[in-house]
Amino acid sequence: MHTIQVKGMSCQHCQAAVKEALEELGLTQVEVDLKTGRVTYSGEVEEQALRDAIEEAGYELA
Repeated sequence: MHTIQVKGMSCQHCQAAVKEALEELGLTQVEVDLKTGRVTYSGEVEEQALRDAIEEAGYELA
C-alpha cells in the first residue's frame, strides 16, 4: 500500500472525485480519509501521472 496527502478536499464529493481519479489510473484499494487528507492505494503509477490526475480532479498533492 502507498500513502499520499491530498490538499483541498472538504466533502464527500471531493472524496469520491479523488477516489475515481486514482481508480482511472488503474490503482486499486483506494481509500480516502477526508479528515486527514490521507489517501492510500495499491498499485504502481508514476508520480507525475498521479499528480496530474489529482490536479485535474481539482485538488493538490501535498
